[in-house]
Amino acid sequence: MGLYDCSIYGLIRRNGRTYHGENALTIGGQRLTHRGLLESVDRLSAGLMTLGVKKGDRVCILGKNSLEYVYLYGAAARLGAVLVPVNWRLKPEEIAYVISDTTPAILFADPEFQSMAGELLAAAGSPAIPFSMGPGAGPFKPFADLMKQEWSGAAPDVSSDDDYVIIHTAAVHGKPRGAVLSQRNLLITGLQLAWRWGLNEQDVNLVALPLFHVAGSLLMVAAMTAGASNVLLPSFDVQAALDHVVQDKVTMFGEFPPMLKSLMDKAAEKGETMSTFRHVLGLDQPDTVNAFQEMTGGTFWAIYGQTETGGLVTTAPYTERLGSAGKAFPLAEVAIEDDQGNILPPGKSGEIVVQGPMVFRGYWNLPADTQHTFRHSRHHTGDRGRFDEDGYLWFEGRAPEKELIKPGGENVYPAEVESAILEHTAVKEACVIGVPDSHWGEAIKAVCSLKPGAALEGAELIEFVASRIARFKKPKHVVFVPELPKKPDGTVDREKVKADHGKV
Repeated sequence: MGLYDCSIYGLIRRNGRTYHGENALTIGGQRLTHRGLLESVDRLSAGLMTLGVKKGDRVCILGKNSLEYVYLYGAAARLGAVLVPVNWRLKPEEIAYVISDTTPAILFADPEFQSMAGELLAAAGSPAIPFSMGPGAGPFKPFADLMKQEWSGAAPDVSSDDDYVIIHTAAVHGKPRGAVLSQRNLLITGLQLAWRWGLNEQDVNLVALPLFHVAGSLLMVAAMTAGASNVLLPSFDVQAALDHVVQDKVTMFGEFPPMLKSLMDKAAEKGETMSTFRHVLGLDQPDTVNAFQEMTGGTFWAIYGQTETGGLVTTAPYTERLGSAGKAFPLAEVAIEDDQGNILPPGKSGEIVVQGPMVFRGYWNLPADTQHTFRHSRHHTGDRGRFDEDGYLWFEGRAPEKELIKPGGENVYPAEVESAILEHTAVKEACVIGVPDSHWGEAIKAVCSLKPGAALEGAELIEFVASRIARFKKPKHVVFVPELPKKPDGTVDREKVKADHGKV
């Protein structure tokens, strides 16, 4: 690390020295102090270095939230390795693409994913060394093998602006794009969130979102910047979540529908008030937000951001300017741009663009996409919005070329679902749109026309799509029409489809 650098490992080391005996991590019945976390990260760093992992090497993780996952975040920061946290909800073919795209030197997998991961590595002829996130089995060596050495010697020269994490976003043109984040991206965003919320070492963050999601890792880092503790859930389980809220006095939580509602319902059933909550961040229904704030006295925060901006660039208490996405963070320059690259005044709608130290480094191995996204020296989000006179951002949807649906917080591009639908021999045309959903926030709806003489049931098409891409990308609703509306150039008129079928 250089004189002016900062790092995730630096946070862990600072906390180990400053808050050494206080709790850093909790999972199930296990607890680890800040000093214990530092020692574990140091041992893992030594083990990985002995294994030959060097600066710039990719390290894939196919697993649920765990202590080992956090150790890997810390060790990668120390060694300059690049983490590739993989969404385990994807289909094997989609996971295979992420592995082939990043050519990892080592792949860590939970026991439940090792059979699939081993087959994928063998089929691809990948040289990645297989390691388990727990006990070893078959070719997957036990994680404990990497924890046997004390750190000695000098660490590689790592900059806070080096590649640190590659998170594959939803497929725009049929293939996911790996958004490359630096340590600085996550640190700056996490630090601004900690400042905005007034976090301190007494706070407790419930890590219920997966660490392959930028929101999960961002909130973990935000807690670390304040010397706070993180409580890990391997995956969201409402009873386990409530138990931790009550026992560990959770104060902060990141969520996507229906997590918060299910947690409140369980608390009401058990007679709990969850009164220790101070902050919840997410996207949810007004009724759920209002009920949460009445039940707990905590604050629900409206937000805008994306993986490419380190997670967040604007926020405000949900009720401060109802319906808005809040105001920009101090170090985030957020503006509205027209099609010619001109910055627009308040009240005018256009594309949301961002400048600042939270903007990602670019798309992995996609220089043309990166150059286009960074035109005019700004990150173009593909989202549309406007600012009011008081500096609040109002989100107005996605640009047509970057249409995005978010069922339960997952990113799904219509083009990817449409491609899967059109593989069915009975389907002539398809247009996929997002529709409001009281449970998931947003749901996927497919409007299709069939080939002459063909017959197809909606349920059959839904399962057909689920057999080809991740199940969370399958349509929830299917409508068949004789013909899809067209523009003068012959392409599907997506806006007309939305107008006609945008409700459930």
